[in-house]
Amino acid sequence: MELWYTEKQTPTVGITCKISRTLHTEQTEYQDLAVIDTEQFGRMLVLDGMVMTTIKDEFVYHEMISHVALNTHPNPENVLVIGGGDGGAIREVVKHPKVKKATLVEIDGKVIEASKKFLPEIAAALDNNAKVKVLVDDGIAHVRDKVGIYDVILVDSTEPIGPAEGLFALDFYRSLSRALKEDGIMVAQTESPFFNANLIQRVYRDIAEVFPIAKLYLAAIPTYPSGLWSFTMGSKRWDPEAVDETKIPELDTKYYSAEMHKAVFRLPRFVRALLK
Repeated sequence: MELWYTEKQTPTVGITCKISRTLHTEQTEYQDLAVIDTEQFGRMLVLDGMVMTTIKDEFVYHEMISHVALNTHPNPENVLVIGGGDGGAIREVVKHPKVKKATLVEIDGKVIEASKKFLPEIAAALDNNAKVKVLVDDGIAHVRDKVGIYDVILVDSTEPIGPAEGLFALDFYRSLSRALKEDGIMVAQTESPFFNANLIQRVYRDIAEVFPIAKLYLAAIPTYPSGLWSFTMGSKRWDPEAVDETKIPELDTKYYSAEMHKAVFRLPRFVRALLK
């Protein structure tokens, strides 16, 4: 008998993958967690019925949430990742030569455990890396009392429901600003411009209210709703489109490159219209 997994990405749209086997399932304190092996995308992490990452296309998301900000900031020594328990963003962060400390704050320790066991390619930097500190904690609470600590903060959240809902709020962005140094940068994943236009508009408006520079950029991620994904950056000083691309270090990446650093900000007209 053939087994198929379907994520209902909207009430009228879904993505379906043929499963070769189910590797792990559990109900954590926060969410339903599953790791399945699919024929098309390899091992897949699923939380509350939503695809978080897959072996085949994870590099796009993790490189793009990380390296755009890291190569915009001239000296990103201290970096915080909120969420991202699979470890992919941290793996990319520690590739940057100027990063001295990378802290992961993930609310659900079971995600970290499952990722280490079933997605070791993604979670590789969570163990035995001198730069990395892992905290099982609430990211919102973690930044609430921090002042001028971090150079870069990456908000690697799930969809804006359940435990991640507060990661898309104006007060949270204000906390991020306080936790950043005077020239700090934050980036958040902000969903699909096809399916989440209202969310993108609200988040962009809120980040622009808090940060002098607000920019949205895009990447193509096949297993995420619509395949077109957005990230929103808030920067206190540094403009990602003013970066000297010749000074971007050569990194071990598959999607991000110095040549495309500025190109990702050249938005389709319908996306630009959302930001007006």
